[in-house]
Amino acid sequence: MPKLVPALLGLLWCATSLPALALKTQTVVLIVSDGLRWQEIFQGADPLLLEAKNGGSWVEDAELKRRYWRATTQERRQLLFPFIWGTVARQGQIFGNRALGSDAHVTNGLAFSYPGYNEMSVGFPNPHIRSNEFGPNPNISVFEWLNRFPQLTGKVAIYGTWSIYADIFNEQRSQLVMQAGWKAPPKSGDAGRDALLARLLDTATRFDEEDVDNSLLQVELLDYVRTGQPRVLFVGYGETDNWAHQGRYDLVLESAHRTDGFARELWETMQSMPQYHGTTTFIITTDHGRGSGPQEWKEHGVEQKGSENIWLAVIGPDTPALGERSGGSPVTQAQIAATVAAFVGKDYRKDVPRAAPVIADVLKTP
Repeated sequence: MPKLVPALLGLLWCATSLPALALKTQTVVLIVSDGLRWQEIFQGADPLLLEAKNGGSWVEDAELKRRYWRATTQERRQLLFPFIWGTVARQGQIFGNRALGSDAHVTNGLAFSYPGYNEMSVGFPNPHIRSNEFGPNPNISVFEWLNRFPQLTGKVAIYGTWSIYADIFNEQRSQLVMQAGWKAPPKSGDAGRDALLARLLDTATRFDEEDVDNSLLQVELLDYVRTGQPRVLFVGYGETDNWAHQGRYDLVLESAHRTDGFARELWETMQSMPQYHGTTTFIITTDHGRGSGPQEWKEHGVEQKGSENIWLAVIGPDTPALGERSGGSPVTQAQIAATVAAFVGKDYRKDVPRAAPVIADVLKTP
């Protein structure tokens, strides 16, 4: 009987594939800019918060407006997010512009980070997770689930600025490739580059002990993509949330703009590699929204109205180029998990029926 177990397990794994989907995607990347509001994504810089008395900026109002203010919404958002609006929205789809009736939201009822990352990676909220200090996640994420398939084992990775990702994705149990927070990265094979990065990590003035700088993560991430060649990848950038909590709207805009640039750099790097060219899908989103107005924009959660509202963008060879969406059915954060799996041909809900369904509009099906 024991000899039958591997064969039975193989049949179970095969049963969770999606043979009906003739997809071109071979690699999927989920990118999250923590706490980045839908308002900035769709409307660009907020005129109320460009005033230092409201936005807490250290840059002169006139200079900040020179950098980020333009006459129309389309110009402002294109200026702030040239990759999202110049490439992703033109070649893919973007949801969450509530001014057009496009609804994207969380379902966890809390609208802060750990519940959000759990929801998007597991496919359903966990009512017991009510703190960022919850500890190791008892739920198995879609990334851990995908890592069990023989063709994906060791090719599923978590790269993020926040050390708490190690708990969210349960590093000890999942055994995923993981780089989170200030942990020293694996060697890239370039001794000089490795020594320089180690020195930067050791000597950089830290925002806090949990969050490495986005720019340092980007170096580690690009090295890993070139050497590790992942098939399923999570990338979490944290600075947009950190600077909002500090009440620095000037740095929120700067970090949002740079994060857009990091996403573009990752996309162009992968498209330049034969194993990724024309076969890679990006899903770009946020873990929660924020409040509005001169004070509540700094925070998020049940007390800050609108914190449940998010946005989501998808680009890849299997996503119809429908651009900025209007109206239609709501898109929820919980749908991300099954959608990630579907892009690599796996039926997550067959194994995890509690999970929310795939976002059908972003997948071309026969």
